[in-house]
Amino acid sequence: MTDATAATSARAPRAAAARRLGPLGWTSLAVAALVLAPLLFVVGNVFVPSATTWAHLAATVLPGYIWNTALLVAMVAAGVMSIGVLSAWLVTAYRFPGQRVLEWALILPLAVPAYVMAYAYTDWLQFSGPVQTALRELTGLRAREYWFPEIRSLYGAGAMFSFALYPYVYLLARTAFLEQSRTAIEAGRLLGYSAWGSFWRVALPLARPGIAAGTALALMETLADFGTVSYFAVQTFTTGIYRAWLSLGDSVAAGQLATCLLAFVLIVLALERVQRGGARYAASRKPAPPHTLGGWKAAAALVLCAAPVLFGFLLPAGVLLELALTDPDARVGPRLYALIANSFTLSGVTALIAVVVAVLLAYAGRLAKSPVVPVANRLAALGYAVPGAVLAVGILVPLGRLDNALAGWIHASFGVKTGLLLTGSIVALVYACLVRYLAVAFQTTEAALARVTPAMDDAARSLGLAPARALARVHVPMVWGSMLTAGLLVFVDVMKELPMTFAMRPFNFDTLAVEAYNLTKDERLAEAAVPSLVIVAIGLAPLVVLSRQIARSRQRGG
Repeated sequence: MTDATAATSARAPRAAAARRLGPLGWTSLAVAALVLAPLLFVVGNVFVPSATTWAHLAATVLPGYIWNTALLVAMVAAGVMSIGVLSAWLVTAYRFPGQRVLEWALILPLAVPAYVMAYAYTDWLQFSGPVQTALRELTGLRAREYWFPEIRSLYGAGAMFSFALYPYVYLLARTAFLEQSRTAIEAGRLLGYSAWGSFWRVALPLARPGIAAGTALALMETLADFGTVSYFAVQTFTTGIYRAWLSLGDSVAAGQLATCLLAFVLIVLALERVQRGGARYAASRKPAPPHTLGGWKAAAALVLCAAPVLFGFLLPAGVLLELALTDPDARVGPRLYALIANSFTLSGVTALIAVVVAVLLAYAGRLAKSPVVPVANRLAALGYAVPGAVLAVGILVPLGRLDNALAGWIHASFGVKTGLLLTGSIVALVYACLVRYLAVAFQTTEAALARVTPAMDDAARSLGLAPARALARVHVPMVWGSMLTAGLLVFVDVMKELPMTFAMRPFNFDTLAVEAYNLTKDERLAEAAVPSLVIVAIGLAPLVVLSRQIARSRQRGG
């Protein structure tokens, strides 16, 4: 065999593999590479010496970061599981006054970011706030003559996250309880279990996969948070990353701390996988009928389910609204309109690109003839598990170097000073938000496309439509509603995003979240009330859609 023949034979399998991938398959690979690039950069910092910064951090604050992060994760896990599971069981298994309202109202705290909740509770519980003022008036006590819990503490942060994030557990646990069969619950009763005995011995073990998944989501949001822990002065890995990066000016040490934070995320995901194990439970067509409660039992159920709504939504939203309406420092003016415009621009651009990319990825997976494409799609969805602080380090540092090199080359070659084209605009920030929230759009559109029967693809091919035209003329109209839902979810997530926006925003491009954080950092809580309220109001939009789905699922479940 000649060299030319051997080379031709070697190229043939590669060409065949490329044809099997097709343009959509290569799109999946490119998106996966863009998602993995910042993670690889962050992890690569482990092998780079960090002068004396890392040694200083390891000897002084690193043990505190580990302890505080671990304790915060443990507190939030206990909080979201106890609140979410108990409320889900009560509204699913029992009928009591207010139950139908509470089963959708229990998701309302999702509209209030934890950092916004922290601002509201600080105003409510501080020394000059209404609670301590009323306490002093009632008891006649003065300052330092009584003890009052400090909200701006590690335990206060754990409470904020528990109230803000328990709906993740509530939603998945409620779904699991609705899908449990009447036969399983009645078997528990035949074995002599009481109502609560059936809950502990039958319903709870069957719902374990959903509870574990919801808890993992809440813990990943906790690890990703920057606003709450920074405002409460709780030293965690997230605050440490920004301190090493922005204050100490050591991007390598920031990357090494980010790697430690990634390790925490992997531990949470591993624990969720171990907890869930290989458990798989089929949904039942005959769910257990709810029992009607009366007397003190109905009152207790009402109080237990109303408390999370009160402390997680009504109270913080009410405090912010009261500040916005009564405090002269809370203003609505050109500054607020500019912040809203910036937030809508960032969220809208990101949501639009995310939906387009998600549809292409989901369609590539549908048509894939190569096993590489589904793997690439799964890798492209990994960004949601990565904290924003990690992505900020992994994107801004290498992109900043590329930006400087590109600006220098253009100036040297053409004599034009372009400035920073990527990091000096919202391009880098949009890229970071896409990496973080693409999974939200992808999972929604993939589930919608999966419901389209394969016969539609066959019909499109029989009409002579190429895959691109079939997607545009057949599939997109059929999943248009899900695409809008996906875009709305990404829009709201980006609107609430703080860690990446705080670190990566270009000059003079503040968003509502950044403005609220900066004002509260300066103890200007009243001025922060208005942008915080706008964030909460926008966050309510997807919850309206979700509440309708909950109402329909209750009708289907009986």
